[in-house]
Amino acid sequence: MKSKIQKYLKGSFIPDSRKSLVLLLVLSLFYACKEEKKENLPFESADVIPIKTASVQSLALKNTISASGLVTTENQANYGFKIGGIINRIYVEEGQFFKKGQLLASLDETEINAGLNQTDLNLKKYERDYKRAGNLYKDSVYTLEQLQNTKTGLDIAKKQKDAVAFNARYSKIYAAADGFVSKKIANEGEIVGAGAPILAINETSQNNNYLLKVGLTDKEWAAVKVGQKATVTLDGYPDEKFGAFIFRKSQAADAALGSFQVELKLSLNKNKPAVGMFGKTEINAEHSEDFMIIPYNSLIEADGNKAFVFIVENNKVKRQPVIINKFENNKVFIKEGLQKTDQIVISNSAYLNEQSTIKIIK
Repeated sequence: MKSKIQKYLKGSFIPDSRKSLVLLLVLSLFYACKEEKKENLPFESADVIPIKTASVQSLALKNTISASGLVTTENQANYGFKIGGIINRIYVEEGQFFKKGQLLASLDETEINAGLNQTDLNLKKYERDYKRAGNLYKDSVYTLEQLQNTKTGLDIAKKQKDAVAFNARYSKIYAAADGFVSKKIANEGEIVGAGAPILAINETSQNNNYLLKVGLTDKEWAAVKVGQKATVTLDGYPDEKFGAFIFRKSQAADAALGSFQVELKLSLNKNKPAVGMFGKTEINAEHSEDFMIIPYNSLIEADGNKAFVFIVENNKVKRQPVIINKFENNKVFIKEGLQKTDQIVISNSAYLNEQSTIKIIK
């Protein structure tokens, strides 16, 4: 700028003695204008941090417990024969539903019928012996002891026949309740021992025996009660929600999982899910709790359920610890640490500390 003015003065008719004075005056006027322009600009110190604030929202919310597990039925059993033998027929297949009283399987009856005939012949012999002993006792040929021994033999023969007949009845497997076959353990023609499992079944009486078995923590287990209502969603029916209630609570922790098992009875209407299907549940607590709701972007230094937020007090910020209950979309439900009257910082939190100078902007 100075060189431009000097060039201009050289080409002018101003005497040399005054050129220096004119140059000095022009430069002074230029810098004065420049300083005045600077003063008119809005000044903002680097220590002033603009922030936005929001009020804490309060909401009375019913606390819910989320859990997941697998579908099962109220009663499960392994059906087998009371006696050993060769499997003659199995009348059902895996996955097949059956009705109460339906014949499911039977043993080969050759040996069983032979045993029944043998006990029948033995009973008839003892009946003849007892009749003969009675006549001889009347003729004073048999003593009372001999008559009583013959009667005892007859009674034993009757009981033996009853035992064989009882075993013969249980050489067939009948369904004790409505259900379905979850697994065939043995097949036709196999030789099985007494009590060996043949069919694994699940009972589904009136379609009301389906359960969702879930694992809860010790605190969650203590917070729920039998009969408490819940909502269940199953992966096999993603567009439906099923009503449920807590049916049973285990009184011991599962040794393998380390959690406490709770069973929820499902209301499925006409649906029949497969055993082992994955499901999720929301168990509704009986009492509601008050929660403070803040935006997600107001959190700083979150670690698990613990975090910090900045609140505004006397035109200063204060670092406030909070306890998080849960996240929902872009909202955070705070269990402890905030009051309804608090103003929280929702922008530029990363640049703040408790000594910062702030400017609240809308």
